[in-house]
Amino acid sequence: MNYADVRKLVKLVESSQIQELELEEEGSRIRVSKGFGDDVVVQAAPQAIQMQAPVVAAAPAPATATPAEPATPAAPEKKYHEVVSPMVGTFYAAPAPDADPFATVGMKVSVGQTLCIVEAMKLMNEIDSDIAGTVVSIDVENATPVEYGQLLIKIDTAG
Repeated sequence: MNYADVRKLVKLVESSQIQELELEEEGSRIRVSKGFGDDVVVQAAPQAIQMQAPVVAAAPAPATATPAEPATPAAPEKKYHEVVSPMVGTFYAAPAPDADPFATVGMKVSVGQTLCIVEAMKLMNEIDSDIAGTVVSIDVENATPVEYGQLLIKIDTAG
């Protein structure tokens, strides 16, 4: 939603009997409402913008009951178990450059199985799975630096 669209919404609210209008589009939400004074307030997530505009005084129209459309719940996003780096270091997917990786996407893993190595201060720290499931994604490239708490691997616990 661009600035011109917001201005159109403000003008629509100003020139009508609408007291408040809320619109959600492409993950953004905007609310335009009339105050008791001469202000039309525009709120856009995450911050509010206040615009001054004259409000035309008119006799209130009789309220008509319009059935509200039932909100359709969004499809629940599938949650995966996230394995994060317990320290700052370098991520390694395999024990040696010429060795097979500890885990690959689609691989079933069990509790205690080594998933990767994070090297910190010349020490190789094996990162083991704390849950059984299927590896959904490996979110770090081999031999790249990682930060404390950075997502390394996602595991689907349903499979």
